[in-house]
Amino acid sequence: MTHHPPDHRPDHRPDHPPDHPPDRPRRRPRLGRPTRQDAVSGFVTGLFSIPEGMAYASIGGFNPLVGLYSGMVPTSVGSLLSRTVLMTTTLTSAIALTSHSVLADAGLDADDPANLATLTVLVGVVMLLLGVLRLGSVMSFVSNAVMTGFTTGIALQIVAGVIGDATGYETDRHNTIAKVVDGLVHLPQWDLASTAVAAATVLCWWGAHAVRRLRAFAVLIALLVVSVGVAVLRVDVREAGDIGAIPRALPLPVLPDVSAVPALATGAVAIALVALAQAAGIGAAVPNPDGSRSNLSGDFTAQGVANIAGGFFRALPTGGSLSRTGVATSAGARTRWAGIFAGVFLAVLVLVAGPLAERIPMPVIGGLVVVIAGELIVGRVPDIRLVLRTGALPAAGMVLTFLGTTQLALQYAIFLGAIISLVLFCVNAQRQARLVRLERDDATGRWRTADVPADVAPGSVVVLHYEGVSLFAEMARLDETWPDLSGARRSVVLLDVRTMPDVPSSTIVKALLRRAGQLRARGSRLVVVGADDVLAGVFERTGLTAALGPGDVRPGTPVLLEALDAAYDEAVAWVRRAEDGSGPG
Repeated sequence: MTHHPPDHRPDHRPDHPPDHPPDRPRRRPRLGRPTRQDAVSGFVTGLFSIPEGMAYASIGGFNPLVGLYSGMVPTSVGSLLSRTVLMTTTLTSAIALTSHSVLADAGLDADDPANLATLTVLVGVVMLLLGVLRLGSVMSFVSNAVMTGFTTGIALQIVAGVIGDATGYETDRHNTIAKVVDGLVHLPQWDLASTAVAAATVLCWWGAHAVRRLRAFAVLIALLVVSVGVAVLRVDVREAGDIGAIPRALPLPVLPDVSAVPALATGAVAIALVALAQAAGIGAAVPNPDGSRSNLSGDFTAQGVANIAGGFFRALPTGGSLSRTGVATSAGARTRWAGIFAGVFLAVLVLVAGPLAERIPMPVIGGLVVVIAGELIVGRVPDIRLVLRTGALPAAGMVLTFLGTTQLALQYAIFLGAIISLVLFCVNAQRQARLVRLERDDATGRWRTADVPADVAPGSVVVLHYEGVSLFAEMARLDETWPDLSGARRSVVLLDVRTMPDVPSSTIVKALLRRAGQLRARGSRLVVVGADDVLAGVFERTGLTAALGPGDVRPGTPVLLEALDAAYDEAVAWVRRAEDGSGPG
């Protein structure tokens, strides 16, 4: 799971002045020239990817080696194509956890390279399709309340997943909350050496993190210092090499298993949504140094291609990582070459010193994972407070998503979160939909709001303004406020629809047809004012225009309320003629 980037902000001034005026940014970022800062940043990010990549793979229950591979090809390819120049595409804890959950739910071996390749390529295809179809707005369907509950639940899953590494006590519980409780209850059974090493890792990280200049490298410092200390003191704890060998070699190509596609397809969509949701805010948090514009759909495409390429080289699914992006920018990244270099340097480091990574104690990785989870929770505290203060519905959505994340497989939890987001939207939209009466002051010509009348009196002109999103669920609330039409005789109801969406709910149109029929039967009229061309076309196709009568769908004008003024004057004149017997009615 990504966490907040270090406090060091990158200097966003490009080393070479842009070849365009500052007030006219390029639409698409260019490759640019690599700088010395990019090379340094790439080396630091690649080195940092060793402990973090191994830790994230371990969190998900994978061989730590695939965590290293996930920072090579996907990172370089993602940086080459991304519309957010400095975004680093790599493995995160949430992606790792969701990936393992998907494989387990499909009954597939998580250590089989062909299964991993299939899953990663499928995730890439989903991302690529979303990007090509320009569906960056799909992330808006996951609300802040739901994402807060999801990431907080992920943090608890992270802690539960490393209880064995950090304490030496292996819990047999499968429920996340039960794992944490079981680990605390059996505290006397914790292995002293493993617990001490994990605690030393957390303390070492805290000490380095307290020094501003070292903050960006605190994880790396804790890894190196404690690992060396364990080796020197010959502390007997489990090592990364006990899980799997880390050869001094690059990942060999592997082909996906086509037969596994049906079992993994739905899970791949869930993983893609998790990854894209995590990456969605990076463009706003880390602007492009060259002044070019980020583009969410373009980033989807880049992450999709990165996963498709990485899938053939033993990488787990990847996405934009705020933590790794923060490391890169703090180390001086200037162009997309920083990310390209990061993948290349990680490959070189594995080739040169791969076997040394086998000596990393697993309690050290466990301690670093606890740090990552802690930073995630601390970073979410403001969002949790905000959601709780916003209202009961968002708070309920956050809690339900948190519980779903800790109790269900993650691929189901993210779908549950999306459904909860939509339900919250529908409930809020239904509650806010309303009709407002507008009254014109003839002396000043200004309009003011007033309460909707209980009924439409004979010979009156009633102006109503609609506020809502044309959701079918609004009708129950609108029916409660719509005035009684039984007494309407030679009257006109003007309905202002300036804020109605271009594609209104058929339920709304049906209700307007009913109201128009009721008024026409009493010698009265319903006039719709402020419809744009698209909305007017919908009214024409659905028969509402014909039901209202000629000229009773009034288009809006660029001048605010100009159409309403004209319709009101005409309605008043029509009512006078009707009452005098000189006109309709």
